[in-house]
Amino acid sequence: MLLIHVQRITPRVSYTFKQMCKRILGLDIDLTSKIEPFIAHDGPKLSYGKQPLGKELYFQSVDLLFEHGLNDVDIQVFDWEETKCFFDVKHADSALPFDIFAAAFYLLTRYEEYLPHVKDNMGRFPAAESIGYIHDFLQDPVIDIWAHKFKKVLLEKYPDLEFREKKFTIIPVFSVAQTFVYKNKGVLRSIGGGIRDLWKLQFDKLTDRIKVLIGLKRDPYDIFDFIIQLQKKKKRKAKALFGLGDYSKYEKNVGYNRPKHHAVIKHIADYIDVGLKVSYEAISDLSLLKKEKLRIENIVNRRLQYSLCSFFKIKLPEAYRNFIELEVGEDYSMGYPKQSGFRAGTCSPFMFYDLDYEVQTPLVVYSFCFASQGDREDINDLMSARKEISTYIDKIKKVNGVFIPVFSNTLFSDLQNEPFWKSILEFIWTTEDE
Repeated sequence: MLLIHVQRITPRVSYTFKQMCKRILGLDIDLTSKIEPFIAHDGPKLSYGKQPLGKELYFQSVDLLFEHGLNDVDIQVFDWEETKCFFDVKHADSALPFDIFAAAFYLLTRYEEYLPHVKDNMGRFPAAESIGYIHDFLQDPVIDIWAHKFKKVLLEKYPDLEFREKKFTIIPVFSVAQTFVYKNKGVLRSIGGGIRDLWKLQFDKLTDRIKVLIGLKRDPYDIFDFIIQLQKKKKRKAKALFGLGDYSKYEKNVGYNRPKHHAVIKHIADYIDVGLKVSYEAISDLSLLKKEKLRIENIVNRRLQYSLCSFFKIKLPEAYRNFIELEVGEDYSMGYPKQSGFRAGTCSPFMFYDLDYEVQTPLVVYSFCFASQGDREDINDLMSARKEISTYIDKIKKVNGVFIPVFSNTLFSDLQNEPFWKSILEFIWTTEDE
């Protein structure tokens, strides 16, 4: 156990030290603001503050973890030991040249997303506005890298300090906006689709549509048996998140109440975890979210645990507050749609911290670093996809983190012009957990 002295134990201090020490490094800690027991403690200890108390292991702080609310934060990024960092400190006795805990808090809480910024055409915080993108460290899980450098400093001072070692894991996530492309769409939508195929002279597509509708061919988007076969070969904590919103400009799935739709969801739920892809409209509408939550719960007969926001649109903090209100346990939306990298600077799950209320919440955020919905212009063949994914796997393995790729089920259909994605998924699924 490591004893940590801070002049004041704030919610921010408690949250950050627990994430860095307990959740990432597996190190038990105790926080104290009292000097006497700290001085008397003869075991491993450190202090965090403006000045050291004596000759102890010391980490200088900036003000961020002792503030309330949002303030203008001066960010000066600099290179250090083959990584990037910010919130530099000047005290000669500080064990690190920057406030690792304040920097981690800034990224984990998505502090910058609360500040004024230019949204994209979907109302999302764009990758190009992020500090990670601007300063070229978006592709690195910097918080986990920092944590392991912090661990090295601790072990130099206290070589007998015990850490519970985490293991590298992979969680494939499937975002299902359309369970079927032809099947169960209803008479009017099927006729309309056929007329559209004729108008565009897409006769192959029309033939496929007819074969599916009369039962001669499996619907191209129904690729769930492929996923199930992978799961039978090697068990993964995979997630399939289904869109069950009402038909709209953004939601095109088949009706949530169709028996064959239920059958597919129930079938895959026998093998992997199933959750909700929250519709675009329900992201900021609690009443709609409640309806969609009840739909998935009634289909799988279990409480909703897993969520993903359509188009990865996370409106902070409202979207996450709604999930917490409905007791959703885990969210998989934290990432950018067309830009790979670590939106929150980490490859470890973390609790959502509400900056408005200054409180750690029970919602666990799982940050993905790679997503493809069939719209990645930078990845157009097997080699480029495998190279990028292998790079992320190698980086995450070094810090014993969690690799989370997000795929649309449509990516693996015969309608796609990129058949290599099935090979990519097989490669990810069979990668060794080392």
